[in-house]
Amino acid sequence: MSMKIAEEFLVKADEKAFDLDHRQIINHNIGKYNVAVERGLSKFENLENSKKKAHVIKWRVMENLDKYLPEFEANFTRNGGKVIWANDAEEAQKEILNIIQKNGGKTVIKSKSMTTEEIHINDFLGKHGIESLESDLGEYIVQLLGQPPYHIVTPAMHLSKNDIAKLFHEHFGTPLDATPEQLTQKARELLRDKYLKADIGISGGNFLIADTGSIALTENEGNARLCTTFPKIHIAIVGIEKVIPSMADLDLFWPLLASHGTGQNLTVYNTILSGPRKAEETDGPEEMYVILLDNGRTNLLAQKDQRQGLYCIRCGACLNACPVYKNIGGHTYNTTYSGPIGSIITPHLKGMKEFKHLSYASSLCGKCSEVCPVKIDIHKMLLLNRKDAVAEHDNSKAEDLGWKIWKTGMLKRSRMDMFGGKIKNFFLRVLFKKIWGKYRSMPEVAPKSFSQLHQERKKDI
Repeated sequence: MSMKIAEEFLVKADEKAFDLDHRQIINHNIGKYNVAVERGLSKFENLENSKKKAHVIKWRVMENLDKYLPEFEANFTRNGGKVIWANDAEEAQKEILNIIQKNGGKTVIKSKSMTTEEIHINDFLGKHGIESLESDLGEYIVQLLGQPPYHIVTPAMHLSKNDIAKLFHEHFGTPLDATPEQLTQKARELLRDKYLKADIGISGGNFLIADTGSIALTENEGNARLCTTFPKIHIAIVGIEKVIPSMADLDLFWPLLASHGTGQNLTVYNTILSGPRKAEETDGPEEMYVILLDNGRTNLLAQKDQRQGLYCIRCGACLNACPVYKNIGGHTYNTTYSGPIGSIITPHLKGMKEFKHLSYASSLCGKCSEVCPVKIDIHKMLLLNRKDAVAEHDNSKAEDLGWKIWKTGMLKRSRMDMFGGKIKNFFLRVLFKKIWGKYRSMPEVAPKSFSQLHQERKKDI
């Protein structure tokens, strides 16, 4: 199983790295992102201090998660909401289905949420005869294609304007030369009626606010507001790591998320929801549920060094900075969370044996750590994951044998020099040509090592 996942990753990575159309689209889209983010980050008086403060707050939360989560639950329940704890994806799916069936629901309208992708809620509900429709434009596009999101923030980043125009032409008969504005208008026409008729609204949550018992949502299209207020029942699925201590902390986290995610000072719509509609209110759902999802997060929390991965606010900055992601793309990772952050958290969420290969899919250039708004040492976490994989004997026997032979030779100079340049070049050509030499010329090892030449020179002197 684990070898199959790793092998698929290598095959897909090989295909995407040399797909010139894909590279052109991604470089174009990330190039536009880089310009916007540089402008957005310049608005901070002291960006480094803001990032340090965010890091400390998230550190305090993770060290006291057993305090902040019950505080959120107590306050949210006091506001009339209901909290459900889900240990894994299966539990979360069952709880959502139970709420929908109990209320006779048949249709669901969703806002953008990575946690719902994590538990594959659309596929699950579809198998039970419940229509679940994405309302975020990017998510709606990839849903039409039958694909998962390509990127944490921009799900359809891998598609060009022409790709989307062709998709809408095939599904809705729009002109092949339709402009982005026309395509957006068509999506708006199609979705608007769905908000009014949907029985259930499902969202994620960017932050859980402990001291008020609220969830904070940030978006640019307004669809999340419609999903959470029009249907009679609202279900929010949020990872347990998303909690922050106070409403006042949004003053820091919202700008950090917006500037690193899209380059904006703030996203267009920022919403705080504290429970279902009150008796004196005219808008909002009659019932509101928050499902607190673990799904492997406590496994990561138990790792003293790697629990930093739970500080992530899902801005996507590390993906856009990563030279590996920019070449192989989001779908290659075969995980909900791709790129550098996905590579450090997925082995703990889904199993080190199956996903340890992601921690090796890095140049260790450190750019991901440099751009992180909460100062996660991502490249250090990648190395720690590699260390854990070895300690837990999750490597294959062939890999272990190969490293043992390499270590034996490297520990003694005489062993390294035992084989001359000709023999070493033979091994490079025969054993490593397919691995290292598929797209490049193999290096030529000199007949004698520097150490041998140095010893000979000393004798001559």
